[in-house]
Amino acid sequence: MQEMATNAALNVPPGYRKAEARFERLYKLGDATRVLEWDNSAVMPSGGSEARSEQLATLRVIHHEMMTAPENADLLGAAESERAALDPWQRANLAEMRREWAHASAVPPDLVEAYSKALTVCEMRWRAARPANDFKGLLPDLRRVLGLVRQVAQAKAAKLGLSPYDALLDEWEPGGRAAQIDVLFDDLASFLPGFIEAAIAHQARLPAPLPIRGPFPVDQQLALAKRLMATVGFDFDHGRLDTSAHPFCGGVPDDVRITTRWNEADFTTGLMGVLHETGHAMYERGLPQAWRYQPVGRARGMSIHESQSLMVEMQASRSPQFVRWLAGEAAAAFGGSGPAWAPDNFLRIYHRVKRGLIRVDADEATYPCHVILRYRLERAMIAGELDLGDLPGAWNDGMKALVGIVPPDDRDGCLQDIHWPSGAWGYFPTYTLGAMTAAQFFAAATDADPTIPDALGRGDFRPLMTWLRREVHGRAASLPTPDLVKAATGRTLDPAFFKAHLKRRYLES
Repeated sequence: MQEMATNAALNVPPGYRKAEARFERLYKLGDATRVLEWDNSAVMPSGGSEARSEQLATLRVIHHEMMTAPENADLLGAAESERAALDPWQRANLAEMRREWAHASAVPPDLVEAYSKALTVCEMRWRAARPANDFKGLLPDLRRVLGLVRQVAQAKAAKLGLSPYDALLDEWEPGGRAAQIDVLFDDLASFLPGFIEAAIAHQARLPAPLPIRGPFPVDQQLALAKRLMATVGFDFDHGRLDTSAHPFCGGVPDDVRITTRWNEADFTTGLMGVLHETGHAMYERGLPQAWRYQPVGRARGMSIHESQSLMVEMQASRSPQFVRWLAGEAAAAFGGSGPAWAPDNFLRIYHRVKRGLIRVDADEATYPCHVILRYRLERAMIAGELDLGDLPGAWNDGMKALVGIVPPDDRDGCLQDIHWPSGAWGYFPTYTLGAMTAAQFFAAATDADPTIPDALGRGDFRPLMTWLRREVHGRAASLPTPDLVKAATGRTLDPAFFKAHLKRRYLES
């Protein structure tokens, strides 16, 4: 695919060539902003918040002004008049240019600046508010963010001909619509409670997992985490691992920045968090080099991005074959021995279905319930149907209904996620869309190459990554999400794959 793109560039129509040059500059500027955002979240001292807020706001306004410059409409129009002379990747790139321009041009520069500053301040306030269990302290800044989010949503809705929530969703999940998600999520919400009950009952008939006693020093966890990242294929010449309040993957495709958090009493969740973010990183690194600074060369929306993190974390790294291999690696890293370190006990730990408060620590069965709750709450807040001051109570009611557990405080309730303070409204549904997509991808990959499970049992991700590079990473944003899933698996997204996966892993093992 990269060779095709490079050869095609030898004979590019002039209008399209100018549009590509403009977007290359935009993407390089955006990449610099992304590295500053990582620094803000990972290593910047809290006292730098105000200065960083100004820096990021300035860069975002410059980027917005470049994207929405009056000549860009004519530039895109000239390129679109040459469409017949473009190859499929160039046509897809042009469509992505138009989509990004439409999103950006809908929002006035003063709103971009105000929103950017508010997000940086609110994110830093959240970092102090969560450990202090201080929702009231966060509320004024979060209320300001929500007010600006609504303004952005209304502006984009008017420009794109969408509802306000769909206009936000479309930024994270191009072409995604709440009406489609409602059908999928309502189906899952009716399936999961009964399934969770059945899985917990099934587990009760098996030996309970033995606790693995710590403490587990952070430096030893870090060494094992880096070993696992290398096992997946992470290239430390093009990325790094750091610590943050909330795990994430940032940076740019040639410099991928992963962060995680550590728990010295329990290494098992931290390792899976690192593997999750490594899945994101592998997708970024696998995007076609020839299209590095063009829209078509970037990730195809966040449901595909989340499918790649969940492919590594859930489908592959929690497979029975890999977990048994991981048990030996962990025992060697921490000097563990005895029944608690046996492979079968690791399976019981990593295949445990348990109602819990924290989304990032949730198992595969309860995780979608956490996501459905957040999706419903953010839709209600955007629509003005839920006042932000009533969020803690609405959160607790939703947790009781969907997960069957009520948080004792806001720290482990509505304060636990960084997404709303940092501006990721419309992002949450992509996690569960990604989980369903990952199950379908993994089924297709193992059908195409039946050696994949046994290779994972040797700590070998190469067969799986070969399939992903060919069928997912290398396609980048050249196809709409439904078409990409169909090209890779032979059919569009079907939740039956996810349900079948859950039943196999948690009811039949």
